[in-house]
Amino acid sequence: MAWTKYQLFLAGLMLTTGSINTLSAKWADMFTARGCHSDSEHAFSHPFVQAVGMFLGEFSCLAVFYILLCVDRRSPEPKMNPGQTFNPLLFLPPAICDMLATSIMYVALNMTSASSFQMLRGAVIIFTGLLSVAFLGRRLLKSQWLGIFITILGLVIVGLADFFSDRKDGAHKLSDVITGDLLIIMAQIIASVQMVLEEKFVYKHDVHPLRAVGTEGLFGFFILSLLLIPMYFIYVGNFSNSPRHVLEDTLDAFCQIGHRPLILLALLGNTVSIAFFNFAGISVTKEISATTRMVLDSLRTLVIWVVSLALGWEQFHGLQVLGFVVLLLGTALYNGLHRPLLARIPCCAGLVDVEEETSPEEQERLLSGLF
Repeated sequence: MAWTKYQLFLAGLMLTTGSINTLSAKWADMFTARGCHSDSEHAFSHPFVQAVGMFLGEFSCLAVFYILLCVDRRSPEPKMNPGQTFNPLLFLPPAICDMLATSIMYVALNMTSASSFQMLRGAVIIFTGLLSVAFLGRRLLKSQWLGIFITILGLVIVGLADFFSDRKDGAHKLSDVITGDLLIIMAQIIASVQMVLEEKFVYKHDVHPLRAVGTEGLFGFFILSLLLIPMYFIYVGNFSNSPRHVLEDTLDAFCQIGHRPLILLALLGNTVSIAFFNFAGISVTKEISATTRMVLDSLRTLVIWVVSLALGWEQFHGLQVLGFVVLLLGTALYNGLHRPLLARIPCCAGLVDVEEETSPEEQERLLSGLF
């Protein structure tokens, strides 16, 4: 069945805003400007400030939820299901996981390329699958286990591409790239814990996805904003690129923004895009399918990689192409994209797993944590 204009708009919005989200964060990292403590320019390296902006974008989904609910209630026949009443503190543990994972990923983005950053985030499938077996009692299909092993292979290939990439002037040092890649993998472990917590304790309460994202954004925004105060005094040595070598120098970030206003544009791009991306992603799942949402997110990785090459932010490497294809195959197998394809081939129809597939509700839960 052909897509409607509205469905095409949602798909385009998700692909565009999802790509802008990563690219704008990387763009901010590439700026240099004078700060508060010296006249010399230095790199804009403020991952925790960027994470606060991202949570502000997620927090805005809560406002979108109540606006849509208000509009729906004024219609003659309300259709929107607001979900049941719940204790907001249920979202505190997954919000803390989200805060940790997001902050670590923004630290890692300072050390590696935008395309590798996006590709390595596919590791969340591995840890989510393993934790769902261990703590949720889920039984994975053979195709899902195969998808996990293929994803591991794809991660190794992407890591090798980073290892063998040429280091030109201005490029990340090999030690930074390796550290950044490992931090991204670590963040995916925390993200998978978040997803398992959400499925076990939160989503049984029938919470609207926009409300769930907004509530987690609320906790993440206020907690991380408060943590910026002690971070201003915690000395971390050469781990920080700021002149004072503290965990996060928020005042320096604002001074750099004042001296180079384009940084603010990059930060706003990150904040606004995450809000529209979450709205578009949830709408794509509702109007089309969760599988389409997964495919669009894979295309987002391709868009980020192509744009990064076009802008000269990174160099082309054949191993990265191979790694992307292998990761795409692993993700497709894990999410069951092979089933409708095999079902159309008479000689292969019997190979399709006969076990019950993941329900649309469970796919939505996984995808809301993934993105």
